[in-house]
Amino acid sequence: MKFLKKHWVFAIILIFAALVRLWRLSGIPVSLFGDELDVGYHAYSILKTARDYSGNFLPLHFQSLAEWRTPLYLYSAVPTVALFGISPLGVRLPAVIFGVLGVWGMFLLARQLSGSRKVALVAALVAAASPWHIQYSRGGFEVTMLLAFLVFGLYFFLKSLKDGRYLWVGASLLVLTPLIYSTAKVFTLFLLVFLFAFWRKELFALDRRHLLKGVLALLVLGSVVTYATLFSGGGQRFSYISVFTDPTIEPEVGVARLRDARMRGEKGEGLSPTFVDRVLHNKFVFWADRVSDNYVQAFSTDFLFTKGDPNPRHSMNGMGQFYKMDFPVLLIGVVLFFTLAKGRKKKLLVLFLILAGAFPAALTRDGGNHATRLILILPGFIFLISWGVVGLVQAVGKKYGRFVLPVYLLGLFVSFCFYWHNYLFHYPWDSERWWHAGWGEAVASVKEKDADFSRVFISMADEPAWIFFAAWYEY
Repeated sequence: MKFLKKHWVFAIILIFAALVRLWRLSGIPVSLFGDELDVGYHAYSILKTARDYSGNFLPLHFQSLAEWRTPLYLYSAVPTVALFGISPLGVRLPAVIFGVLGVWGMFLLARQLSGSRKVALVAALVAAASPWHIQYSRGGFEVTMLLAFLVFGLYFFLKSLKDGRYLWVGASLLVLTPLIYSTAKVFTLFLLVFLFAFWRKELFALDRRHLLKGVLALLVLGSVVTYATLFSGGGQRFSYISVFTDPTIEPEVGVARLRDARMRGEKGEGLSPTFVDRVLHNKFVFWADRVSDNYVQAFSTDFLFTKGDPNPRHSMNGMGQFYKMDFPVLLIGVVLFFTLAKGRKKKLLVLFLILAGAFPAALTRDGGNHATRLILILPGFIFLISWGVVGLVQAVGKKYGRFVLPVYLLGLFVSFCFYWHNYLFHYPWDSERWWHAGWGEAVASVKEKDADFSRVFISMADEPAWIFFAAWYEY
């Protein structure tokens, strides 16, 4: 009872977060799409055979039809698939759980960074109502697990600077993130170097026993992650989606050099590029251009506030990753936090989370507006929005400050209501093809009639049909 009296606002936020992520989960999104079924079928295979469906025993990366998948979310789905089968609840429930935990972790991290319970409560509410966070908490995506590990890892790291007992916990959570989602393979390495570089004096001042436990956790788990990345298929995914392996680059370089030659009046075939052509038009220039375009696009108002990710599985059409009303509050938060807040290192950490969080996605094709790969920047933005709300209350004084929070909460409530209505009533229709609606019903129809026929033919013209057959059949 004492806990509820003290933390009743936070408890309401967590209940709200859980309800929003659980409500009609079996029906919205309208179907399990191919990657979700792949998660469920791998979990089912581990449950039955202790091997993935390609036959690898308790793998560090799962061998799917077209790629190797990071393991931790797939292992987390084994208990829920055991309870609910390969179904929306079985596949998506881990994402819901990690989504709610992520809201809790955002509260703890914001309080640790700001020293303010008010900022922490606003941060938890913003995360709970975030369309970006809700979208991924209701599908069988790994990234809500990634965010939970990231925010809790940073919280325990910062907490360990005063109480070294938590260092091994923070180190363990952070170093495991590359086994959750591939973009963390680049980001986490940079993050660990950053944390050590700026807090090394505080770390070396800790009790040696606590420091040793943290180092051992880092070395042992880091060795597992390194082995998995280098020798267990972990690098295969990046080689497929990287801008550096984009097959369109070479033809574009050739076309650019040809245009220069034509503008100089050269004719014929087999023209040789000049020195200037080679300097101005080469794969390195094109790579730099693609990466910089992706990086800048990640911070555009189109992606963040108006259009979002164009893939309907990742975002609702016509809506940004944040509510439009968050834009002015974010700007205020940026100004107030980086000019008035105390603690240079914590400022740099928030800045690092945003700027470095977009870098791995920028290295991939279409990474500039890919909400899954860019989700690492979400905690930093949520913190700045919450700082902007509370900072504005303090900046305008007591006379007007008491109106700021109610106005913001009203705006957030209205924005959420419009979003939630669209999600429940419009989004299922608009996105059904992207969630592979109809495959479950088609396979169910085959199951009813397969005893009457020697063969059933399924077209592969639209989507590879094997995973739908195998998973829905629990073959």
